[in-house]
Amino acid sequence: MQFDILISGAGPAGLCLARALSESGLNIGLVEQQSLSALEQAPFDGREIALTQRSATLMREMGLWQRIEAMAPAAFSPLRDARVFNGESPFSMQISHRLTRRDELGWLVSNYLIRRAALAEVQAAASAHGRITLLTGQTATQVRCGAEGAQLTLADGATHTARLLVAADSRFSATRRAVGIAARQNDFGRSMLVCQITHEVPHEHTAWEWFDYGQTLALLPMNDDPATGMPRASAVLTLPHQGIEAMMALDEAAFGQDMTRRFHGRLGEVRLNSTRHVYPLVGVMPRRLVAPRFACVGDAAVGMHPVTAHGFNFGLLSVQTLAQELRAAHAAGRDIAAADVLARYERRHMLATRPLYEITGLIARLYTTDSAPARLLRDAALHAAQRLTPFKRLVAATLAGNAA
Repeated sequence: MQFDILISGAGPAGLCLARALSESGLNIGLVEQQSLSALEQAPFDGREIALTQRSATLMREMGLWQRIEAMAPAAFSPLRDARVFNGESPFSMQISHRLTRRDELGWLVSNYLIRRAALAEVQAAASAHGRITLLTGQTATQVRCGAEGAQLTLADGATHTARLLVAADSRFSATRRAVGIAARQNDFGRSMLVCQITHEVPHEHTAWEWFDYGQTLALLPMNDDPATGMPRASAVLTLPHQGIEAMMALDEAAFGQDMTRRFHGRLGEVRLNSTRHVYPLVGVMPRRLVAPRFACVGDAAVGMHPVTAHGFNFGLLSVQTLAQELRAAHAAGRDIAAADVLARYERRHMLATRPLYEITGLIARLYTTDSAPARLLRDAALHAAQRLTPFKRLVAATLAGNAA
């Protein structure tokens, strides 16, 4: 089949790009290795996504927000404030929503709900406009991009062509690699365990980032557990992989006791409230985001360290930026994959993401180094930051998506 755009990967970024372009008049093919039923029943994967105000606006514009509310009325939890801890000290840098002009810094929502809602929107758009084709249960065996166009050969033997191929198949994108774009990986040598917990002490809808000695903890506040009325949160524990394996081996009661200890009792008793999931801690920055007839979006464009809570937000930003460039070129009667069109997208997205990617890597390495000099520097930096209101206002604006 022949398309204007082929998107490789039907994760949140790929689906959102298809939805963002669904009314542009462009014919879109969406290739995904999972079956359609697997996409429709995307399972809970442990990940709670911190949405900036900008991302929330984009999700409303695309209809995702409304679909998620219809699926689960209490799905969105307000993220009002944030605190950053270091070591065993109770002192923290505090980032208040009052540093912005909003009632909250952002929102938290489960990743699997985003995936289901995005697919439902794409299916609705395909029915309404007839310009989106879902090619599910398929893997690419050959990828070619050149001046004349892009070509994707699938495992079933079918060959599809397009004016533009877009990689949206994760930070370890096989499509990006097949096109010949190298990526710089920043392997932090750790793994993350994510799950939902309930706890005794209310979180007041405040997120925690805790750079403790020998471990990193994050607490993402959720709405109260509907079954028990207890405060509920998403917990993220980062350890060397052997430590994570040991945590996964614990039964529910022992796991709760260990998490109570790891949070130094500040949450009261902690109990496991979901399945546990493990992910490698690897940041990825491609050398380029575009090539002839090719572009990357989502995690394929930049794989952020989770300490920023900006992975999905940057994914949506890439979708918005590329969609703007493609719609403008198409409306002007130009080639949507012209070199200058793709170069503008690359320049805009790299400018928006690369500085934070580099800074985050430095901060993460400093705050996971436990030598005596590093501990002193970590503590001094946190105390200094707490006193600098302009700096905290900048952090608040970043967390809110520059909505200050």
